[in-house]
Amino acid sequence: MADAKVIPFGEEPRSRRAARLAGAAGTGGGAAKDAAAKRAQARGKSSSSGAGPSSGSGSGTGPHSLSSVPDQPDGVEDGMDAASASASASDDDAKKTDPSSQPGESKADAADAPLPDGEPQSGGSGWDRRLAEGFAFLRRRVTGDYEVDEFGYDKELTDQVLMSLIRPLYENYFRVEVKGIENIPTDGGALVVSNHSGTLPLDGLMMQVAVHDNHPAGRHLRLLAADLVFMLPVVNELARKAGHTLACAEDAERLLQRGEIVGVMPEGFKGLGKPFGERYKLQRFGRGGFVSTALRHGVPIVPCSIVGAEEIYPMLGNSKTLARLLGFPYFPITPTFPWLGPLGALPLPTKWTIQFGEPIPTDGYPPEAAEDPMLMFNLTDQVREQIQHTLYKLLVQRRSVFF
Repeated sequence: MADAKVIPFGEEPRSRRAARLAGAAGTGGGAAKDAAAKRAQARGKSSSSGAGPSSGSGSGTGPHSLSSVPDQPDGVEDGMDAASASASASDDDAKKTDPSSQPGESKADAADAPLPDGEPQSGGSGWDRRLAEGFAFLRRRVTGDYEVDEFGYDKELTDQVLMSLIRPLYENYFRVEVKGIENIPTDGGALVVSNHSGTLPLDGLMMQVAVHDNHPAGRHLRLLAADLVFMLPVVNELARKAGHTLACAEDAERLLQRGEIVGVMPEGFKGLGKPFGERYKLQRFGRGGFVSTALRHGVPIVPCSIVGAEEIYPMLGNSKTLARLLGFPYFPITPTFPWLGPLGALPLPTKWTIQFGEPIPTDGYPPEAAEDPMLMFNLTDQVREQIQHTLYKLLVQRRSVFF
């Protein structure tokens, strides 16, 4: 009997194993299936050749036949290798797409990471900062660790408290629109001259907020107020803290020497308490004392026109008897006051516009020009005409008193 090479059970030829491993590594499960199909085809041919006539017995031990060698179920190994490769590839894809599976980073770390642009992770940090600033402000108030200038102006109190109280009236109630704020110089002194109206001097406060909140250099307006303001309880202290001072040449000159923005309303009570029928008609500007002050210090004069204040308290009459008894320059009678009592003191929600005009320079005049009455009259009339002309222009552009 011819010698036959017997392949031990469970062992496959090295060439077939190498081809199978190379196919599995290169093509994955598809190559494994092709290799399994080829082996099945080879086994079919082998079985058909072994089923032919032979001189030996049916046990396959004849001289011309080889005993059938049972093959290792390679399909099982190939399938397992393909499934393992597929599962490994799926795991790799999942790791690439899932940021929490990246090395050195977990979901907890991603949740704790700061938000972009420096935003806090929660709203608590902003409130914590505000509370800390509020407590620090109260501590300075209690200990007296704050500064007040020679006029009683408290900048910190004005910025953090007084302006915050007035700003809702400015932004939401009167909806003030500001124009020409760039005409106020960024440094040095200047004199802002404005019309005056509205029965109560709310226009001065609105002008002060307009400069404080809109000027690019963050400048403050120091208003010159009438003597009556500093005779009233509570109002006196608040006016001093807000930077107001007496409407006199001495105080105005001291402020201008320090490079402050000074606001003056030359109409005084004549403009503030004029009848509703004379609204937006400027009254006399006095004797031109503000022009003389500007000439002495060579600061520009900035005309300012305010539209909307005339209608907040339509003044239909004036009770002179009550005014004399109370020591007021006038006692207004409006459609709601005094008929509705304290409710009648609520101003109407008119739409305001504040426009700062082009400055009128005064630094080109000689020092003795401040004593020239004709020059003061001409400059006073120029400022008044510019304010009046701007008022008429704004009234034409206005769509409605309230909108």
